[in-house]
Amino acid sequence: GHCRLLCKPSALAQHLVRSLGRSAALWGGRWPWPCWPQLQMLWQLLQPPEPEPVVARELLQLPDAGLVALDWLVGPWGAAGGGISSPVLLLIPNAAGKVTGGLLQLGLRALERGFIPVIFNRRGHNGCPLTTPRLQPFGDPGDLREAVTYLRCRHPAASLLAVSEGSGSGLLLAYLGESGSSSRLAAAACLSPIFRGRDWFEAGMPWLYEWPLLLHLKQGLSRYAGALAEVVDMDRLLGSRSLRELEENLFCRTRSRPTSWESYWERNEPLRDADEAAVPVLCLCSADDPVRGPPARSLPRELFRSSPYFFLLLTPHGGHCAFPRRGPGRCWAHEAVLEYFRAMAEFLRTEERRKGLPRPR
Repeated sequence: GHCRLLCKPSALAQHLVRSLGRSAALWGGRWPWPCWPQLQMLWQLLQPPEPEPVVARELLQLPDAGLVALDWLVGPWGAAGGGISSPVLLLIPNAAGKVTGGLLQLGLRALERGFIPVIFNRRGHNGCPLTTPRLQPFGDPGDLREAVTYLRCRHPAASLLAVSEGSGSGLLLAYLGESGSSSRLAAAACLSPIFRGRDWFEAGMPWLYEWPLLLHLKQGLSRYAGALAEVVDMDRLLGSRSLRELEENLFCRTRSRPTSWESYWERNEPLRDADEAAVPVLCLCSADDPVRGPPARSLPRELFRSSPYFFLLLTPHGGHCAFPRRGPGRCWAHEAVLEYFRAMAEFLRTEERRKGLPRPR
């Protein structure tokens, strides 16, 4: 209805405008209190997924003997959906590793439509064992690259897609920039992404969001206090009073290889290599997002005007990762993302037929 698509003019952009414009997701029943983004966010966070999903966990060992966890959503029925060539949808939680009800709901909607959804859990997050005294920095895509390579080997005939939520988008955007045309992904989407990591940490969030997130992170880190004590000062770490202080204590003030805050962000800014990205990325953002901050300083509009691969779907209301609506589904952004992936697949098939190109193996 009131959404705007900001992007560089192209044939793909025209196709997305037509497809999303016809989609019922953007024209469905609206949230009754659109001017309350805080309430929208809390409502979305407190709503459990329906039905409750069944998850099958797989641990992937990395070259340094660390572990990441892949949680395959096999539905509430205990049987996996999709076939051998069904698209695989990689779901990336926020940087705190919190798998929200909204992310699970998106996975269930995707499962119903023939996708194979799988959640990527970083080292030490969401119950994944920490076997090395090392956690994944904000924008370090090394572990994600290993997971994508594994998924490509396991499902060689399937299209590989990725969706990130909130601050987890920093990881996905960094991966797309570093990998360029070798990302192995067909398309990606970011829900309420954090584009400028350093600015976001330094600006801070309203206490209503920052303190619960900080407590969640400290609770997870305290489980591995013995192992992490080799590399960081745990008393200082668990005494952090802000997300910035915790991030700095965890990754900058290490015992073996300390570094400055400036140097850390030179290696971890999500958009540091955005010019190298070669995969279409849809970013769904709300102008009233209380977590990301004001659009004027938090949205890189010039990137969307200059790059043929970045598309910004901007809506005046929706909060942070909420985008609520009345009726089934509860979040219209989930339907928009799935429609975007359908439109992308349709566009690529049309281009292959027009150019007479063989389908990639």
